[in-house]
Amino acid sequence: QVQLVESGGGLVQAGGSLKLSCKQSGIAFSTLSMAWFRQVPGREREFVAGSSKTIGTTYIADSVKGRFTVSRDNAKNTVDLQMNNLTPEDTARYYCAAREGYLAVSNQYDYWGQGTQVTVSS
Repeated sequence: QVQLVESGGGLVQAGGSLKLSCKQSGIAFSTLSMAWFRQVPGREREFVAGSSKTIGTTYIADSVKGRFTVSRDNAKNTVDLQMNNLTPEDTARYYCAAREGYLAVSNQYDYWGQGTQVTVSS
């Protein structure tokens, strides 16, 4: 059974940075495409960034392009989301997700973490 555990959330001032990390266990990490989503109460879950199971293939949502980067470490079974120049609009609960297929920007993921809260103050 796949488990995803996020860490690194917290409170930060606008313009600051945070790094989220997701640790995966359960099956071979290299078979999974990994993604980060975020959700604000009352709104749909939004794709933020992802890393395909094909090494080197990443995708960043337009809303965060130029500020966020995603990276994976197949040796450590982790996928990180580096968030720079944060704004209050980035405040959300951030979720790690995994699927046994190619990277997708929809919610069609097989496994989800519990999420970690990111709050950006103005």
